[in-house]
Amino acid sequence: MSGKPSSTAATYSPSPTNFRKKKTLNVSGSDWVRSDGRRIHQCRPALLRTGAVSSASGSAYAEFGNTKVIVSVFGPRESKKAMIYSDTGRLNCNVSYTTFATPIHGQAHETKDLSSTLHKALEGAIILKSFPKTTVDVFALVLESGGSDLPVVISCASLALADAGIMLYDMVTSVSVSLFGKDFLIDPISEEESYQDGSLMITFMPSRNEVTQMTVTGEWSTSKIHEAMQLCLDACSKLGKIMRSCLKEAASGTQD
Repeated sequence: MSGKPSSTAATYSPSPTNFRKKKTLNVSGSDWVRSDGRRIHQCRPALLRTGAVSSASGSAYAEFGNTKVIVSVFGPRESKKAMIYSDTGRLNCNVSYTTFATPIHGQAHETKDLSSTLHKALEGAIILKSFPKTTVDVFALVLESGGSDLPVVISCASLALADAGIMLYDMVTSVSVSLFGKDFLIDPISEEESYQDGSLMITFMPSRNEVTQMTVTGEWSTSKIHEAMQLCLDACSKLGKIMRSCLKEAASGTQD
């Protein structure tokens, strides 16, 4: 027995109050104090150490605030026979996260993209012709994700390569900024990145004054991009000095 069809269509639209509004971060000028106590153009303290993994050819540990990364370098090793002959060396890069790196399981960034970006950032700084027919493997593990993960990974990987004795044109340093309206924050933490209107990351060889990579997201004015670049380049140069100091301390400790 069929029922009588209803003459009125039922509605199922969600209530507007159930929509989650985008959270914002109100950055108010250069004197604004961030949640971790820094000013808007102030980077987190950098703790760097080489020789973190004894089984690797070279390794480094980096801690920038709550962002903690360890990088191991293996090789140069003989390339697989299946690979086409090349008179220059090969570089393999892999970035991964521990299961406890983020507060929420599975919240980590897409590691395939991070691995590709790391490769592009480092490739131009390595003298690949110094190890023909061989491969160098770089494995980066994010122990704790506290923001600006990729710049920390890149800088730490460069330090690990130097610790492994891989010939480099120069060290590679990396710093990022987050855009908030007319202002931006350097070396953002995770909370700040979740609110940002855009981002800019630079990888830089300080001694050669060369940019190896730059990535930009969001809408930036030309003047703001220029200002953010100069801020990043200055921070990269200072970070480079810290990294060189770390290598010198490690070398003097070995001699002792």
